[in-house]
Amino acid sequence: MNEWNIQSRAHVCEACSQPFTDKQPYRTILFEAGKELRRSDICELCAGKAGDLRLHDGYISHWQGIYEAPPAQPVEAIQKETAETILRKVIEQNDPRYASAAYILAVMLERKRILKVKEQFQREGQRVFVYEQPKTGDIFTIADPDLHLDQLEQVQRDVAQLLEHGLNSPAAGTPVVPDQTEGSATETPAAENETAPPPVEAATPAS
Repeated sequence: MNEWNIQSRAHVCEACSQPFTDKQPYRTILFEAGKELRRSDICELCAGKAGDLRLHDGYISHWQGIYEAPPAQPVEAIQKETAETILRKVIEQNDPRYASAAYILAVMLERKRILKVKEQFQREGQRVFVYEQPKTGDIFTIADPDLHLDQLEQVQRDVAQLLEHGLNSPAAGTPVVPDQTEGSATETPAAENETAPPPVEAATPAS
């Protein structure tokens, strides 16, 4: 099972099917559905009727959010990739080779206050973090790859390469996996205007 994904905020209450209005409070419930993690967004009224949300089957966590109506999408010029857009593309690839890079990118975005840790828990012996992008309400489920010191430098180089060249460029063709062979990697500078990946001692998100 792949322990990293993105789940977007709903635009209607899952319980009563009423559309959310701008600035309306709502509740997000995170729970296990079989082998997957699933979110459910419900209005405050339905949350009150549901009683103790912790009694929900497969319950993991819940929190309150404020719905923001999506703005009209203007025609935009092509923009340079950011750490967030790279993270989204990496997760969409659903390739385990990028698991370590996804984790480092998420930590970078948390440090910039672009993502917030909403929950962390253990699943099948692995620590899993649930991040939220407050502006969009999207949640990112990212597993901790438990990087070792001798692996971190290679992963940082891989992340810097992704930020510099993007995911789909020829320069990003090398698998983004920790390299166990000393001296096998070629250093690539970090992308302009992006923060370099954090050192290992600071790579654990706050609870």
